[in-house]
Amino acid sequence: MLYKNELSFLCDVFRKSHLAVRIAEQAELVEELRENGSSLFDSGALLRGLGATLTHQTLYIVKDGYECSYRYLLLPSQQGRCVLLIGPYLTSPIFSQRLLEIGEQNGISPENHRYLAEYYSAIPVIPDDSPLFLMLSTLCETVWHTKAYAVKDTSEESVGADAPFTKTMRNLGIADTLVNMKAIEQRYAFENDMMRAVAQGQPQLENRFSTAFSADIFERRAANPLRNLKNYGIIMNTLLRKSAERGGVHPIYLDQISSEFALKIENMSAISENFSLMSEMFRAYSLLVRKHSQNGLSSVVQRAMLVIDADLSADISSSVIAEGLGVTLGYLSSVFKKETGKTVSEYIRTRRMEYAEYLLETTNLQVQTVALHCGIMDVQYFSKLFKRHHGKTPTEYRASKKHLEPDEDV
Repeated sequence: MLYKNELSFLCDVFRKSHLAVRIAEQAELVEELRENGSSLFDSGALLRGLGATLTHQTLYIVKDGYECSYRYLLLPSQQGRCVLLIGPYLTSPIFSQRLLEIGEQNGISPENHRYLAEYYSAIPVIPDDSPLFLMLSTLCETVWHTKAYAVKDTSEESVGADAPFTKTMRNLGIADTLVNMKAIEQRYAFENDMMRAVAQGQPQLENRFSTAFSADIFERRAANPLRNLKNYGIIMNTLLRKSAERGGVHPIYLDQISSEFALKIENMSAISENFSLMSEMFRAYSLLVRKHSQNGLSSVVQRAMLVIDADLSADISSSVIAEGLGVTLGYLSSVFKKETGKTVSEYIRTRRMEYAEYLLETTNLQVQTVALHCGIMDVQYFSKLFKRHHGKTPTEYRASKKHLEPDEDV
């Protein structure tokens, strides 16, 4: 192949960007997909696309039922039909609520949902306007000796080290230096007050801090104003996460929310979005402390709560938890009731109903699927339990939150 070096270079760039690349005969790729699937979760759309007759000077794009995208093309070759396959990749981040919906749409059971989440965590997010695809476009022009090639979408068919002084404090007069020092002191005092409020679980203080969530309070460390706010957002996400941890929240509760805010920060497209996002972060971490603070609880109660909250879809009971923790059922029941005011069963039921409330508000999952994610196999029992807990059926509750007309519950 005359373009061997160019193709090899592009594949190396893709792989270093954690984007999977495969070069093989078309029939070989189709056979592999039929036997093993394109990944842990098989892509039927990709199989149908690769199984069809491919034409030269055409770049194919396909998105499957898991919102994973692929690009492929037929490489010029003297023998056989050699295909360059790129993917899977995501064109935008998939947040946890959407992930639950994708799992339901594709028949992924709640007990297997964690495998789906692990699968997505390894898939790179590559926007359609990424320079990587500009390089691919350049390769197409090179191997086909033309800029007029076809593009066919077959989807429907199938913090750094400490420094003595910041740059803004160098070469300043005494008066200017004192003013700048005062501004830095004020910013640090603001941050410390906010961190203290989060550690104490005080979301009601949001208004006190939200008025200061403007571009003016943040030190300008980057020339681009939006990039500057994103950088500060990353710092604040870390500070608030550490504050919540000091407030007694176990890292198991912090990891997901911290990751989701990291994605939201990077996806900010306008400076105006900063105010609402910073407020949301403060409120979320404060509520997390209020809800999950384990300060003052014994080790056995803390571990029991973690076992329960780690997987609300699991078949969990007081006896199973006691056995897993290596304590007697009587001891666990006694100390849990004494420290929390609830029995283990009451705590499990409350957490499941809280999770059901969250899923009904933030996703479009069917009521039956919500029940399964809450560890309740019988949807009718789930509906009765939910109504006893909230005063409304799941469908009525969702409608009241989304201002919809409720359909009849199952």
